[in-house]
Amino acid sequence: MPRESAARLRVLIRHNVLLMAREPGPLLSRMILPLVFITLLRPLYTAGQGERAGTEQAVVGTLVTFSLLALGISGSAILTERLGRTWDRLRSTALRPAELLAGKAVPAFIALLAQQSLIVGFAVCALGLPVPHPFLLLGVLLSWSCALLGLGTLLGVAVRTLGALSAAYDIGGMLLSSVGGALVPLASLPAWVADVAPASPGYWAARGLRAALAGDPRIVGESCGTLLGVALVCGTVASVRLRGRGGRLAAL
Repeated sequence: MPRESAARLRVLIRHNVLLMAREPGPLLSRMILPLVFITLLRPLYTAGQGERAGTEQAVVGTLVTFSLLALGISGSAILTERLGRTWDRLRSTALRPAELLAGKAVPAFIALLAQQSLIVGFAVCALGLPVPHPFLLLGVLLSWSCALLGLGTLLGVAVRTLGALSAAYDIGGMLLSSVGGALVPLASLPAWVADVAPASPGYWAARGLRAALAGDPRIVGESCGTLLGVALVCGTVASVRLRGRGGRLAAL
């Protein structure tokens, strides 16, 4: 990366970290609520599936569901600047679309990964979740965070209002996690759900997490590859939209 481009990127990242720190409420809620949810939900799962399987189901379901609900972290970071008419000013500078996205992406990526790490750490320390293959689990968490980042960025570029963004990640998050078998095992759902489940990124996240906890590198690799593909497609489409229409995102 050229030195000037790296310097511009550092400035953007620092700026966006400060913006996120000024409005910590959404981020804090996405950090605290999963811990409450997993604590309340675990007894239900363990009663039906046993101690270890029930704990794993509670952790996977909570992590996938609440990380999908956290799509707003990256989406709102972009949409807020669009609504504030600051994107046009940024686009009039020497900044490239990829730099604009990266400046927003890095803080959001760290926040998403921190949320998931907090959930896993809580499950290990407070609930006794065994993690015999931490590197496999880390690979899934990183890939899932990339996919979430791509999805959130695309939403932030595509929607027009904060209300539309909120509806998209609330409805979409619950739908993708439920259809993906995160909250309820696919075997307990109608047969047609299992047929459409692979279309949901939540399915691949839940599948990869379970495989990582079980120590299955083949399924982990397959899941990570699919999630990174989702991230690449969404990021590419978002970049194209950034370059389109003369970069005037406020008009989208």
